Amino acid sequence: MAKTKVFSEEERAAMKERAKESRARAKQTPEEGDAEVLAKIAEFDEADRELAEKVHAIVRKNAPDLAPRLWYGQPAYAKDGKVLCFFQPSGKFKTRYSTLGFNDVAALDDGAMWPVAFAVTKMTAALEKRIAALVKQAAG
Repeated sequence: MAKTKVFSEEERAAMKERAKESRARAKQTPEEGDAEVLAKIAEFDEADRELAEKVHAIVRKNAPDLAPRLWYGQPAYAKDGKVLCFFQPSGKFKTRYSTLGFNDVAALDDGAMWPVAFAVTKMTAALEKRIAALVKQAAG
């Protein structure tokens, strides 16, 4: 009987990265977190790297109290130790777009339903402003 694959190779790699990140987190300073995120972004392919660099700059400027860190091997920004938002490059799981996502600690509540993830394919001035506003709101 053949075994069914429950997780893809990419998903298994992300889980291994998360375990490694968890072990290292207790000793990490904010500066080390920032350096770690920038080093990971530098590994991305050109299109993902350009988007991630812009997102990183927007988050750092508009929510300087958020702590940069890696989360499942992707750039993330935490508030009080909990990941508030993250950038998932398209190459991470071989998708057609990168994703800017927000977790439940983000203050984005708007009625009974609101978006928590956004597909990002190209950075524009209008999109930079929208991301800045979302990050400011999310960080409270």
